[in-house]
Amino acid sequence: MSDWRADRIGSALRGENPTVLARLATGFAVIGDNQHLPGYCVLLTDNPAEDRLADLPRERRLAFLADVDLLGEAVHRVCQRRDPQFRRVNYAVLGNFDTYLHAHIHARYDWEPAEFIIGPETSYPRSYRENAPLGPEHDELREALVAELADLRTRYS
Repeated sequence: MSDWRADRIGSALRGENPTVLARLATGFAVIGDNQHLPGYCVLLTDNPAEDRLADLPRERRLAFLADVDLLGEAVHRVCQRRDPQFRRVNYAVLGNFDTYLHAHIHARYDWEPAEFIIGPETSYPRSYRENAPLGPEHDELREALVAELADLRTRYS
């Protein structure tokens, strides 16, 4: 089997992407490959041909943003329960590197170094951002996110 990272959306559609937390209306909620800021998640579109939010028909665009909101709320609730120094959730729809529609959901904390907390998550050096790869130590976080997403989907349906 090829590396699922080479085709994150295709592997999610085939049920082979191990980072998938839930299937949402417009894509897949996934836990980030790196967890230097615990709770980092991404919403991946379920259509690899979708490149930019602005290119979507308005109804699809609003549905994607509603999924971003749902995932962000789940991250907020889980991280707030788990860490008293949870600060907020930051959202980013960039697409400068991966040219398929996706949104980053970053949990932010008061314990972050002062020089990084005032800027976007990308202000951290790459070596720092890649210093906490997703692993078994994140299983409890993953389970909490899955449960919270299920609860919110039930509540809002």
